[in-house]
Amino acid sequence: MAKRAIFEEVGEARRPEAKGGAIDAARRGSRGAARVWLILLFVLVVAMIAVGGLTRLTDSGLSITEWRPVTGALPPLTTEAWQAEFDLYRAIPEYQLQNRGMTLSEFQVIYWWEWGHRQLGRVIGLVWLLGFAWLLLSRKMPVGWTGRFAALGVLGGLQGAIGWWMVSSGLTGTMLDVASYRLATHLGLAFVILALIAWFVLSMSRPEAALLQARRDRNATLMTLGSVVIGLTFLQIVIGALVAGIDAGRNYIDWPLMAGGLTPPGMWEITPWWRNLFENDGTVQFFHRLTGYVLFVVIAAVWWRARRSSYAATRGAFAAVLAMAVLQMVLGIVTVMNSSPWHLAILHQFGAVVLICLAVRARHRSKYPLAQSVRG
Repeated sequence: MAKRAIFEEVGEARRPEAKGGAIDAARRGSRGAARVWLILLFVLVVAMIAVGGLTRLTDSGLSITEWRPVTGALPPLTTEAWQAEFDLYRAIPEYQLQNRGMTLSEFQVIYWWEWGHRQLGRVIGLVWLLGFAWLLLSRKMPVGWTGRFAALGVLGGLQGAIGWWMVSSGLTGTMLDVASYRLATHLGLAFVILALIAWFVLSMSRPEAALLQARRDRNATLMTLGSVVIGLTFLQIVIGALVAGIDAGRNYIDWPLMAGGLTPPGMWEITPWWRNLFENDGTVQFFHRLTGYVLFVVIAAVWWRARRSSYAATRGAFAAVLAMAVLQMVLGIVTVMNSSPWHLAILHQFGAVVLICLAVRARHRSKYPLAQSVRG
């Protein structure tokens, strides 16, 4: 054996690389595969929210009057098939009371929007099914995650059913649009699914052992405050869906007042009183504004509390939430003062996507803080 020099530098000695424990060794690489699958689902759900918003803004949601989850994947392929679809549409109140005289070519425009919306939903379901089945059959499923990933599929199926429940509300009587509370339910569940996927992606981005280690340093107070921010953000999104459902954002375009007053005129004129919370455009927009103010104050207070965290990544996560809240509030004011044109309305909706995802990220950082050097 060769003799080592007495003054050999420590750095010159070759040391064996550290190896992960049993948790990391089990099903190596499965978390990476699951993360790629979840990111794809996340992108598709974001696209679905945007397409759904555009479908509503173009008044296309009632153009397909039947729910055919399988056979509906094929659009009309002949002139006769197109005419049959158009005849079904001409039987509903939206055509008879609002779009009477619409031509077949005009109908085809709104039909393609709604068909694309439903088709994207089918694609999301297929991506979930193929990814879930592959993880199971190839034994790549991360340990303990089967139930959580299966829940995404169940929620996706429920979302499809709620979508038809929403559409069916506008096919009879004198309804010109879908019921606003059903629209809010549909959009709300979409954001629940999106938030869950975001949380799962963040968890899959780090080894299980690292998460267990980080959890020891969790900040319970910031976790609770993060949950409050997520809950209030979700409430604001649901109220925003009520605003969209009755086009309340296109009235009362002055700010900070409403028609020159602190509250809109006739705020409780519909009886019984609780119907104003869903059907009175002034009341719904008032509470959307009020909840926005409350949400902003809460986010600012939580950010101030998060500044005391010893973890830079956690502080930065809550700072990002505050910055996005400022941008979203400004965007909301600009949108309403311009009577909610479609491009600003969609941008405002996308801002809600970013805000709730940042809030989820901030809470995740509170529960699983990122390791940093002593100097950091």
